[in-house]
Amino acid sequence: MFGNYLIGLREGLEASLVVCILIAYLVKTDRRDRLAPVWLGIAAAVVLSMAFGAVLQFGSSSLTFEAQEALGGSLSIIAVGLVTWMVFWMRRTARHLRAELHGKLDAALAMGTLALVVTAFLAVGREGLETALFIWAAVQATDDGVRPLVGAALGLLTAVVLGWLFYRGAVRINLAKFFTWTGAMLVVVAAGVLAYGFHDLQEAGWLPGLHSTLFDISSTIPADSWYGTLLKGVLNFQPDPTALQAAVWALYLVPTMYLFFRKSAGSAGSAPRPAGPAPTGAVAADAVAADAVGD
Repeated sequence: MFGNYLIGLREGLEASLVVCILIAYLVKTDRRDRLAPVWLGIAAAVVLSMAFGAVLQFGSSSLTFEAQEALGGSLSIIAVGLVTWMVFWMRRTARHLRAELHGKLDAALAMGTLALVVTAFLAVGREGLETALFIWAAVQATDDGVRPLVGAALGLLTAVVLGWLFYRGAVRINLAKFFTWTGAMLVVVAAGVLAYGFHDLQEAGWLPGLHSTLFDISSTIPADSWYGTLLKGVLNFQPDPTALQAAVWALYLVPTMYLFFRKSAGSAGSAPRPAGPAPTGAVAADAVAADAVGD
């Protein structure tokens, strides 16, 4: 459940920051009359993301067991690829995110109402579709009833509340560090999802080695024990992985974590900002966005 909460929180907070930047820019430039098209685009992106998740969940239930495993394994691998790209993209280009969104918004304002709707839809929709896919893949990997969905929903709700507090200027945290450490934890979660995805492909008959168990510590860490359930929910831990699962987990986690922290360390040398009074409203939202991407 915690792993899915983390996914919802991390992905939802990125989307919340995007919304804060868009809304704050229109408010600061005295274009409140253009807020309605932006909110329409945001709402459309949210609806599409929820519909995409529903299609994944209910559409796959009508397939045969082999087809379900093949679909789940394939989409898990795609989801891990997207999330890994997102984590590294955030570290590489986040400094320019605010300026990029402002530029797109200026161009959309010049083109008309439909362009505003499309700009907001694309800005939020990308985050929403990635979130829906990764949450679905993580839920399939944990196979723990509705608790993973509850965790993801709580994470998204927390992100929405934090986004609103950021906009109002009520909360100011070091978002650069937040995204660094949550990004690292997401990499760990993604490693478990990736390993489980390869296991699904083994069960579908697409990959060999389904019965070549590397080790089995089920007697030490029973899957139905509270600590086994905790490890499963947080890390997608499996007490009896196949050799391929263990190899994929290690080959993804070790180099990805190394590259992630090497990039993070290389971008941590910016000078601190002078202290000052906390801004409020739209100014706070823009300041928070700058803090999130500038450290």
